[in-house]
Formats: sequence, C-alpha cells, structure tokens
Amino acid sequence: MQNNEIGINISALPTPCYITDECLLLKNLQILKQVQEEAGCKILLAQKAFSMYSTYPLIKQYLAGTTASGLYEARLGYEEMGGEVHVFNPAYKDEDFAELVNICDHIVFNNIAQFERFYPVIKASGRTIGAGIRINPEYSEFDKDIYNPCAPFSRLGTTVDKLPDKLPEGVSGLHFHTMCEQGADILARTIKVVEEKFGKYFGQIKWLNFGGGHHITRDDYDLKLLVNTVKDIRSRYDLEIYLEPGEAVALNAGYLVSEVLDVTENGMGIAIMDTSAACHMPDVLEMPYRPHIFGSGEAGEKKYTYRLGGPTCLAGDIIGDYSFDEPLKAGDRLVFKDMAIYSMVKNNTFNGIGLPSILLHTINGEDKIIKTFGYEDFKSRL
Repeated sequence: MQNNEIGINISALPTPCYITDECLLLKNLQILKQVQEEAGCKILLAQKAFSMYSTYPLIKQYLAGTTASGLYEARLGYEEMGGEVHVFNPAYKDEDFAELVNICDHIVFNNIAQFERFYPVIKASGRTIGAGIRINPEYSEFDKDIYNPCAPFSRLGTTVDKLPDKLPEGVSGLHFHTMCEQGADILARTIKVVEEKFGKYFGQIKWLNFGGGHHITRDDYDLKLLVNTVKDIRSRYDLEIYLEPGEAVALNAGYLVSEVLDVTENGMGIAIMDTSAACHMPDVLEMPYRPHIFGSGEAGEKKYTYRLGGPTCLAGDIIGDYSFDEPLKAGDRLVFKDMAIYSMVKNNTFNGIGLPSILLHTINGEDKIIKTFGYEDFKSRL
C-alpha cells in the first residue's frame, strides 16, 4: 500500500484506524445539495449509517437535518447538527417519547395504534410536530430479507388494508422505506406502486418521505431521473418531499487502516490482521460482502493470495480472500475502502477487542485524531 494512494501517511497512524476524508464527504454533499435545489425536496442524514458528529458542522451547510431510529440518535442530531430532526421507531417507550416531543420536528409511527397512543403527548407538548404513519407498500426489489422492510411478515410499516379510508386527525404525512443501496430506476417503479396503493391518501397529507436506501452519490446513479420523479409527485399532489439517505452522504468517503500481525498457512496463505470483521466491520458478515483493499485483487488474480482474518476467537471472523503483487509480512498495512458507513456506528468490543481510532482528514490536508479508545471503553459497556 503506497501512502500517496489516499494522500495520507498511514505509516504514522495507530491501527486499526477509521479515516473519514472531508474532501470526499464534501463531494457527496455537493451532489445532494444539487438534488435538493433541482428537485425542490429536503434531504436528511440517516444517522444509522454515519454518525461521526465531528463532521456535522460541514454536513449542516448542505442538508436539511437528520433522521433517527430512536432517542439517542435524535438527541445527537438535535444537539450536534440542528436543522430538522425526524424519528421513526417501530414502537416507542413512554419515557423516550416524553423527550422526543421536545426535540423532534417529525415523528413517524409504525401503525395507527401507536399514533393514537402517543398523539395526545404531541398535542400536550405545545410544539408543531409533523406526525406521520410508516406505510408498507409490500413491494421491494431487494432479495436479502435481513435488510428488506417489505419482506413477508415484516414488522415495519402498515399495509394498505390496515388503514382507514380517512386518516386520523393529526396525521400530516406518510413515510415509506423499501430500498437498500439502489438506484433511481427502482425508486421510480416503487413510487408507482406506492401511488397505486396509497395515492388516495395524498390529498389528506402535507408531506411524503421516500425513506432511505438511495445511492445518490454513486457514480452511475441517474440524478436526472431522481429529480424528475420527485418533481412529478410534488407537482401533482403539492406535497413536501423528504429523502433520508445514510450511505449516500458518506459513500466512498472513508477508509479503515489495518496492520498485518502474522502470516501463516493452512492449505493457503492466511494473514491475521489487527482489525476484525466481527468487531470493526460487521456488515462484512451480515450482508455479507467483500470489502475492497487498495492494491489488491481477487483470489488468484495476483501472484500471492491470502485469506485475511481477524484477531478474535470467532472461527468465522474472516474478511475475505485477496491477492497481492508482493508477499504479505507482519507489519504491512492494508487500507480497506468505503469504511465510513456502517462501521463506526455498528462496531463492538466482542472478545475485548479494542475499537479503532477515528481520524478526520480535513479539507485543509490536516490529519486530526478525533477519538481513541482503550480498556475503559470496553469495561464501561459491561
């Protein structure tokens, strides 16, 4: 791995270490701002994918606010970014909801029963809060059920047969989330289904939230189709439209630097890393997927092939099989791509494995260590 591939002196960094590149983050934000301006919609950061709040002062200059999956994320967005704060949870706790009504601008309910239970609390708060219902159009073009909110027997959202002809007084919007890492073509087809099933309610509401899963900042994403899709719904129904991507905000804007601890063999070359799939990049096992590494190839593509594994006792703590031009040795550093999203927010200390440091590579070219972790961070969780 040559340092100049990412413009950062990785030999001087503690490992493992997450790096977020502010220049790449800014590039994504500029695209998202362009979409907001051209489509006339509002885009929110879905903090479930990226919650590195040291970057929120930059993000707030481009996006309308944040969306949350519960109280803690809502508080983080409210305290660190400002702007609009939206929240959805399948079922709220009374004590959490008492705080949410003081900081949220939109609160989305999973069903009518949840709305009816908590809407009196909204009214009593004296604040203007957009109360919405999450709908399930029972349509999705994603085949991994663990990430498919429209899979059979889904607990997320209300199907059309469970809604009355007239929405309850106080419901001002509808929310749907059906996508995952997908393009505008799928959104356009999804909107047609949503309109067919739920269009009769559009005259009763003020806003419609298209949810997340939009890979807007991916190089091949059809921005024109997205803009036209949003503008079409806005013009025909006079609705305020929201999108809440998570990945698109920090897509390809971060790395994970790791060091080779040992190289051994058991039928093939095996490299033990100081980073763990299970602890530091759980989506590698959950999705599953094989993250890219600078300077590497597929197994067998280059001269030397290795299976990369983590330092935990979990037999399945395997990152993947990779090939390299030169043999790996202890002390070598590898850089995993696209590690800003679903990494810091999902990592854990299983086996007492330490958490990676967090570094920000600023627009000015500075490398700032935002946070380091130690034994007390592991101990305090138990």
